Amino acid sequence: MREVVEGVWDALTGSSPGSFELTGTEDVLPGPYRVAAAASATIAAATLAAGEMLKVRGIEPGVVTADTRHAAAAFHSEQLLRVDGVGAESVWAPLSGNYRTADGWIRLHCNYPWHEAAVCWGLGVPGSRDAVAKAVAGRSAREVEHAVVTAGGAAAELRSPEAWAAHPQGEAVAGLPLVDLTPIGEAPKRTLFYSDRPLGGVRVLELTHVLAGPVAGRVLAAHGADVLHIGAAHLPRVEALVRDTGQGKRSAFVALDTEGGRARLKKLISRADVLLQSFRPGALERIGFGAEELAQLRPGLVIADLSAYGWEGPWARRRGFDSLVQMANGMAWGEEEPSPLPVQALDHGTGWLAAAAIMTALHRQVTDGGTWRVRLSLAGTAHWLDSLGCKDPAASEVDYTDLLEDAESGYGRLTRVRMPGGLPGAPPHWDFGTRLPGVDKPTWNP
Repeated sequence: MREVVEGVWDALTGSSPGSFELTGTEDVLPGPYRVAAAASATIAAATLAAGEMLKVRGIEPGVVTADTRHAAAAFHSEQLLRVDGVGAESVWAPLSGNYRTADGWIRLHCNYPWHEAAVCWGLGVPGSRDAVAKAVAGRSAREVEHAVVTAGGAAAELRSPEAWAAHPQGEAVAGLPLVDLTPIGEAPKRTLFYSDRPLGGVRVLELTHVLAGPVAGRVLAAHGADVLHIGAAHLPRVEALVRDTGQGKRSAFVALDTEGGRARLKKLISRADVLLQSFRPGALERIGFGAEELAQLRPGLVIADLSAYGWEGPWARRRGFDSLVQMANGMAWGEEEPSPLPVQALDHGTGWLAAAAIMTALHRQVTDGGTWRVRLSLAGTAHWLDSLGCKDPAASEVDYTDLLEDAESGYGRLTRVRMPGGLPGAPPHWDFGTRLPGVDKPTWNP
C-alpha cells in the first residue's frame, strides 16, 4: 500500500512523502475494489499534509501512521455513529434507490424535496414508490435518466465500465488530475499565528452538504482549524450525516437568497483563510462569488471546489452524489443487479483528499504566497480508485469497538469513530462534539 500513498502525495505535491507507516490488511472491507487501501492512503496523505504544516511552525511531526481497520471505520463513520446508544436512522428517502428499467437499472436520488419533485414531474407520476417503479419499468434507463436530469433532478443509469470509458464525460474525467491545485492570484506569504496544532488560527468557511465537503471540514477541524459551517434554516438536512460530520465545527445560518445574507457571506469571506464549498457547479458564481471575485475579495484565500463529475466535460454542471457516480461510471456494475461499493468511498475519499489539498495549499502560501484554488470530484476519486487494481473480494469479520469514543454534543451523547491518522507531534482531535445546526452566530472567533 505504500505505493498508493506515494502516488497520492506525488499528485498533491510532486514530491516524495515524509516518514509514514501503514498497518493492517485490505480484507477489512469486502468487494473487488481496493477501498481499504484507498482509505488508508487518503488518510495518510491528509495526516502527512498536517505534518508539513507543523514543520513550518518549527514542530517535528514524527512518523505519520494509518491503519486499514481504522480507515475502514472512518469511511463508514455515519453508520457506526450512536446517539445516546441508538444507531442512526436510514439516510435514504422513500423514493431514493435503484429501479429496474426496460433494459437495465437506474438510480434515483430523492433525499431532498426538490429532487423528489423533479423525479415525479419528469416521469409524470405521483410521489409513491410503486408509481415510480411502474413508470420506470416501461422505459429505457437512458430515457429515465434524461427525463429526470432535464427536470432538474438527480439520476444515473447503470453503465458498464467500458461504456463509461467511452462516454464523453468518462473521457473528460480520465484526462483530469486527481487533484487540481492552481494559483489564481497574487498575495503575500502567509504568516501563521502561534499554535502547537497544524491549523491553529486558520479560519475555514464551509459551504457544503452531504458528504465529501463535510468530511473535509471535519478533518480540518481535527487539526485545529476554526471551522464555521454555513447552512440555511429553511433547507432540509440529512440529520444522521450532520450529526456525524459536524464534529469540532461551529454552525450558523445565512440566507444566501437575500441581499443581507450575501453581504454577511462577503464579510465572512473577507476574513477567512479557506473557503470550502460543494454547491452545484456554477451556483456560487450566479450570486457573485466566483473564483475571480473571491480572489479579489480575499487575496490569499484557499478556494476548494468539490463536484460530482469534474470541472470539464458535458456533465461538469450535473448534479450528482456518490451512489449516482458509482452507477454512472460502472463501479456498481453487477451481473444481475447493481453492486455498489461497501461504503461511500467516493465521498469519504474525496473529503480526505480535499483536506490534504487544502493543507498543501496553505503550506504553499507560507512558502510562496498567492491565492490558490483546489478542485476535486467524486468521479475523479473513482477513476483513481479504479486505477489501483483489484483485490480478493472476500472480507473478514471486523470489530470496531475499540476505535469508538464518547463525546457530548447538541444532540446528546455521541459514540463516534475516533479521528484516524497518527501524528505524534500534534495528535488530531476534535475540541467539541457536533453542535445543533444554526446555534452559532455567523461571525469569526476573536
